[in-house]
Amino acid sequence: MKYVCDACGWEYDEEKGDPDNGIAPGTKFEDLPEDFECPVCGVGKDMFSPVGE
Repeated sequence: MKYVCDACGWEYDEEKGDPDNGIAPGTKFEDLPEDFECPVCGVGKDMFSPVGE
């Protein structure tokens, strides 16, 4: 599943994770820390929407 930042369009792909920011591939969006922020614009998890499936 993928999630897109509503503010800037950055995409989080659960299969790929975000290794540049210490998030391992396969990490589910709901398992990200509550203080997770978009690495591009800094908004919180509540500003992401699921895309695709």
